[in-house]
Amino acid sequence: MEELFEKLKENRDSGMYPLHMPGHKRQPCGSLPAELYGLDITEIDGFDNLHQPEGILLRMMQEAAGLYGAEESFYLVNGSTAGILSAVSAVLPRGGHILMARNCHKSAYHAAYLRNLRVTYLYPDLFPEFDIFDKIGPEQVQRKLEEEPDIGAVLLVSPTYEGRIQDIRALAETVHEKGIPLIVDEAHGAHLGFGGLPVENSCRAGADLVIHSVHKTLPALTQSALLHVNGNLVDRRKLRRFLQIYQTSSPSYLLMAGIDNALQFVKRDGAEAFRRFESLYDDMMRKLNACRCLKILPWDRKRQDIGKLVVSVKGTGISGRGLYDLLRERYQLQPEMASESFVLAMFTVNDAQEGYERMTRALLEIDRRLAEQGTQGTLSEKTACVPEYGTECQPECAVPLPEAWDMDVTEAELEASIGKCAGEFVNLYPPGVPVLVPGECFSAQLCRSVKNWVKAGLTVQGVRVQDDKIYVKILTDR
Repeated sequence: MEELFEKLKENRDSGMYPLHMPGHKRQPCGSLPAELYGLDITEIDGFDNLHQPEGILLRMMQEAAGLYGAEESFYLVNGSTAGILSAVSAVLPRGGHILMARNCHKSAYHAAYLRNLRVTYLYPDLFPEFDIFDKIGPEQVQRKLEEEPDIGAVLLVSPTYEGRIQDIRALAETVHEKGIPLIVDEAHGAHLGFGGLPVENSCRAGADLVIHSVHKTLPALTQSALLHVNGNLVDRRKLRRFLQIYQTSSPSYLLMAGIDNALQFVKRDGAEAFRRFESLYDDMMRKLNACRCLKILPWDRKRQDIGKLVVSVKGTGISGRGLYDLLRERYQLQPEMASESFVLAMFTVNDAQEGYERMTRALLEIDRRLAEQGTQGTLSEKTACVPEYGTECQPECAVPLPEAWDMDVTEAELEASIGKCAGEFVNLYPPGVPVLVPGECFSAQLCRSVKNWVKAGLTVQGVRVQDDKIYVKILTDR
């Protein structure tokens, strides 16, 4: 039973008059539904306190821990961002040293800034056919740990935004040989391991701290997440302290009820729901094998997450943004994101059969039209969609992030920034993974990529476009 939601309804219907916050007093106001106001409360008697749970919230978090195979779990109402900030802050002292995947979400970089951390990056392999980050191998982690013995924690991402899955069990063993904790940003993997899905979640695979965005791949409300902890390598007193710092002191009971509702759904209906999910997704992928121009990233049950449909347009007559706009405007289908050379669409356990059928019909029809045109487009097989983080293309860091982000900046045209230090993060959004970090140097290659992204109509954060010119922030004295 969705205990918190039922308790909120009982409170609404009890006749108890609210002489407390929030200010709407459970009465409708404006255009929002009355149901929302009636269920929205603060920490009143009988509803526990997220920052010192002893009753209903404690029981709910204990249930979450049991479901995911964690020793302890925490509800997050400030999204996975709060979990990443808290996890990184708890395991490293101020000025500590973290080994971090370069494709981490920007919140990981914010944690490094706030704790004045030294950062060493792990650069994932690229999957060049689809212009996405791929795997990080245990040997790569081991080599970095041997080269820099003062590293105090490792932070990895799995699944990636595009659905690539890491071998967390092998990676955890490698990290634990050093006696340090492994943090896994599994924001896109709250569904892993349920209903017979073949990939176990990172809690069961041996990670010490795991962050899940319940709202990303399970039927929960936006901004709701979980943080799980295992083992004795994490100071849980510090972890609780930072959760109180990075989370609001007025948590939304609607968000917490949404987490409870989603997890109860998994416990009660998960086996059948995930069986249906896998069947519908597999059927769509088999039908899309008929595409002759569009390239569909295959669903590899051990390496590519279910639900992340990556459609490459390389070598066709349209761009990723062009396909994205076509799906929206002609077929009334809203994808998750567009890159220069691919479109990403997301399916979850809660999608209706209609969604699969409409997407399948749309992509097959678009592919047929591209084949009939018989011409190759402007996108070549090799694009500048992602920075080529090979051994020769990693950004040069001239000033450490914690120092650089506090320095004075000035604005410069993009072409004039080559060789200069960035004063702000530059990233495509979504997914919010930085391609340049404050203190790193603009290269000619990156500037070309930024120009391509802007020209393609992608959302590039950290730049300003005016009168067909692109401006960026650079450090004043560097």
